Amino acid sequence: MKKVCENWKQAFPTENVGEQLFSEFEKRATGAATELFRVKTAIEAREIVANLAKFTNAKKVVTVESPLQEAAGICEELKSLGLQVYNEPTDIAEHAETADIGISTVEFGIAESGSVCMDGYAFESRLVSMLPPIHIVFMNSSNIVLGITEAFEVISKVYDNGYISFITGPSRTSDIERVLTIGVHGPSRFVLIAIDEEVAGGAM
Repeated sequence: MKKVCENWKQAFPTENVGEQLFSEFEKRATGAATELFRVKTAIEAREIVANLAKFTNAKKVVTVESPLQEAAGICEELKSLGLQVYNEPTDIAEHAETADIGISTVEFGIAESGSVCMDGYAFESRLVSMLPPIHIVFMNSSNIVLGITEAFEVISKVYDNGYISFITGPSRTSDIERVLTIGVHGPSRFVLIAIDEEVAGGAM
């Protein structure tokens, strides 16, 4: 895999991008069973994550940290609640399969489909997004592009070749007798926390 740009936001188009697309994105995302929360600041996201952990009786969390998560103090909050929190790559590899919640960050949303794009360059990012039954992601609410075409244009500016994921709601399949089943091949719940605040650092 080879990245040619570390800052996804620099790769965004000058048109057909931004917060004005959020309402369309939200409609599509929630229509695909994404549990979407929008908050003004990163700190407000802390209570959402803490409540999800409490209500699901979670015991173990794996997380790939980002500037948004760090600004929210997610790891510290979850540890204060008595949860086991793993955020080092080797620990994530060891514990992702038995974790109750995986937490990561996505780079942008796509208004056309309600999907989000996750940078899968790091192996631990892929583990966090696929193995725990609940996947919580952070995204800046202004990081929305219009459609799939714009999404691939952005990706082409970041990667020469690489690994990305488009996520549209929780895992689902109808392979078995055409019966829709949630969570067979991945998380049964997909929670997106969209944050209005711009946080410096990393790719944000």
